[in-house]
Amino acid sequence: MNKEQVQGKAEQLKGKLKAAFGKLTDNDLMLYEGKRDQFVGKVVQLQGIAKEEAEKQIKAIENACQTTKAA
Repeated sequence: MNKEQVQGKAEQLKGKLKAAFGKLTDNDLMLYEGKRDQFVGKVVQLQGIAKEEAEKQIKAIENACQTTKAA
């Protein structure tokens, strides 16, 4: 996989996260790239859901993107 493909997959994942958690900004999504705990906290804050639920939903989106990578 080349650099453009990796960047494309990263953008796809961020797009899916933004679609799932509509209140997220691009700056919030930047947290996902390096500070996962802060990103989860931001999702909890904006969505009003429990931390465990936020982690579950984020993991489901990540898994969906991983499945797409294999295709």
